[in-house]
Amino acid sequence: MTHERETAAEAAAARPRARLIDVATAAGVSPKTVSRVINDEAGVLPGTRERVLRAVRDLGFVPDRSARELKRRDADTIGILIDAISDPFFAAFVSVVEELAVAERLSVIFASTGYDAARESVQLDRLTGHRLVGLIVAPVAVSASTLAALRTRFPVACIDRVRSGIDAVVIDDFGAAVEATTALIAHGHRRVAFMGEDVPYPTVSDRLSGYRSALAAAGLPFDPSLVVTHERFGRGEAIEVSRLLERDDAPTALLCATSLAAIGTVRAIRSRGLRMPALISFGDFTLAEVLDPGITYVDHDPRLLASAAFRLLRERAVRPDEGPERVIVPTRLVPRGSGEMQAAGASDAVVASAMGPSTGSGTIAALAGSGAIAASADSRTTAASAGGPGPTPLPALAEPATALVATALSLVHPESAGDAAVPAAAPIGAP
Repeated sequence: MTHERETAAEAAAARPRARLIDVATAAGVSPKTVSRVINDEAGVLPGTRERVLRAVRDLGFVPDRSARELKRRDADTIGILIDAISDPFFAAFVSVVEELAVAERLSVIFASTGYDAARESVQLDRLTGHRLVGLIVAPVAVSASTLAALRTRFPVACIDRVRSGIDAVVIDDFGAAVEATTALIAHGHRRVAFMGEDVPYPTVSDRLSGYRSALAAAGLPFDPSLVVTHERFGRGEAIEVSRLLERDDAPTALLCATSLAAIGTVRAIRSRGLRMPALISFGDFTLAEVLDPGITYVDHDPRLLASAAFRLLRERAVRPDEGPERVIVPTRLVPRGSGEMQAAGASDAVVASAMGPSTGSGTIAALAGSGAIAASADSRTTAASAGGPGPTPLPALAEPATALVATALSLVHPESAGDAAVPAAAPIGAP
């Protein structure tokens, strides 16, 4: 490409998207004439048609793909822009939105960003070229101002992440990570690792902050070497975590920040024949319950988030001037065995003391009364049969887990990046 062409392309990319009225002004005709030309209708003089087509080319005008249907029907489609349909969370999310849309005689179209800002921009243009009754976006780099401009055409809601002035449906990533980490600590683990992901999203960083806060509340030091990253676009196997578990001072417990990180971790452990540590996944995944042990997970239910996002779009269609609203969907810790494995040397008495009274409220107290502690018996038996001196018993925590959660949450609890001005809404209850 020549320098002149590069300059022209850059200029075209920088200017605002041309409108039909811009083409009409440049060609010196009416908007109706422009519409007739781009729809290839008869009755337009050849010279006029050529002027209009030249203006279309010069301005880079892209007609609404559904312009021919504007007079025939109302908009009936919801657009969804997500990270990747291969992500179990977003696959379930799209499925639920589609079910709700079909029930209201609406269609759904979706596209994925692949976590790429340039691709996000292209996909957003493609989606919004359709006649939409609403748009749901898991934003990568799209700005609040861009979404605000779209909001003048149809309702817009963010999912999982926030943008200032735009409706959003999120979870408390920090608080959920605090509870999950504290549950591992309460089962006697003093070296808890964190498996993040190589995506620059506040969801992952907030979960890391929650993990660190839980360690601090329990009086445990933060060890940067126990924080590793899953390469989402790598081989699908968490190589770094396998190296971590092969160390002499390997952690005995692991918190995976996403379900994809958990899948990669389990693959790495199985392929190398390593011993499974106590493990909690942030999000469920297919067949997680049939593994041995089953994978304990933080349930940020995509059904609840999808229902909330769909409801926001429909409400905003009726009351467009209200909002913005941030809906915080509750999470829960679902025990299946992997997260309840006790650390070597942690007696039942120590764990029971750490977990606190079973009559208390909250996820941690519920775990204490669920019988999940018994799931660690096989782990202790295996360790005892290995021979050699037994491990040194671990001291009880100074506070029960419920108190540790409260202490951790009282530490720095970050707002989602860039949006302290968006008011929080009351959490949605489970169905």
